[in-house]
Amino acid sequence: MVKVCVTGIGLISALGGSLEDSWQNLLAGKSGIRLHQPFPELKPLPLGLISQQPSELTMLTQMVVASALQDARLVTPLTDCAVVIGSSRSYQASWERLAQQMYSGDAKNFPVSDLGNWLQTLPHINAIAAARQIGASGIVLAPMAACATGIWSIAQAALLIQTGQCQQAIAGAVEAPITPLTLAGFQQMGALAKTGAYPFDLHREGLVLGEGAAVFVLESAELAKQRQAKVYGEILGFGLTNDAYHGNSPEPEGKSAIAAIKQCLERSCLTPNDIDYIHAHGTATQLNDQMESMVIQRLFPQGVAVSSTKGSTGHTLGASGALGVAFSLMALKHQILPPCVGLQQPEFDLDIVTTARLSKLNQILCLSFGFGGQNVAIAIAEY
Repeated sequence: MVKVCVTGIGLISALGGSLEDSWQNLLAGKSGIRLHQPFPELKPLPLGLISQQPSELTMLTQMVVASALQDARLVTPLTDCAVVIGSSRSYQASWERLAQQMYSGDAKNFPVSDLGNWLQTLPHINAIAAARQIGASGIVLAPMAACATGIWSIAQAALLIQTGQCQQAIAGAVEAPITPLTLAGFQQMGALAKTGAYPFDLHREGLVLGEGAAVFVLESAELAKQRQAKVYGEILGFGLTNDAYHGNSPEPEGKSAIAAIKQCLERSCLTPNDIDYIHAHGTATQLNDQMESMVIQRLFPQGVAVSSTKGSTGHTLGASGALGVAFSLMALKHQILPPCVGLQQPEFDLDIVTTARLSKLNQILCLSFGFGGQNVAIAIAEY
């Protein structure tokens, strides 16, 4: 089987404008979550904004793609590089602005010219724009799987390399989800926190929406060796399943989540005892943290280290799994466990990392569970 390595990472989050800044702030136990009121019609809410106002999808994508290529010491054009960049909300902000323009006045007299270039806001165009940015004329995929998008994108790209369809791919997810509809929708569901994100805490309030993006340069081990590229780690295997249960509640027994993890471990030739750290989905909602804790307790030995980084970055929806993989690769590189910021009083009997600590790390498991019951697990290891 072809080995797949990560040779470059680009990341931006509410914690910092780069991978290194975000990582250092995470280790210091800082949070990028603040009280904001980006839309006057909605009350102030805790949000993980990158700057003072909501970010723009295209700009975030350009920044992280450029960072990842620079980190991997690659120069464009990369003709044969596959592009797998997903987003769960994509250009929703643009569509909301367009709808607002259309329906704020007399819709009959709405000039067609005001529609602008609406084709440039279709969900897959962001991945195509990234392909243009790097001069890639090969495979382009734009996965959309709610909060499971980020890990799914990395898994798809790894599969392209493993099956010999390409030797190099840029993969990850980008999310600029702070829009009136997204905020109102989550609020209506009762899923939004009022003061902050507290994963696995007895007094957790719900999720805090955040903006963020993380993309990776993936290469076959052969190409990485040929280029003498630095390697963050290796993608061992992944598992993808779906609950087929409910629109926004996880299946209470976690059956499909367990199946995804087992699938991932089997494909990675690992047992639960081989996992040194689990980067949990940990949204700080009642149902997710309960289901995820139960699944971890059922499958893994008592002492496995667990943390969620959403108390620092906010929940970046489709990008959250990609951010988790980036932080996990940094944990491998520095042999440091990142803390679960925001956790004061744990509700569950897990070894949750509350402050950054040195630890021998060989294999790490990253989990994401998306609305609609999408479950993904990916295993990474030292190369």
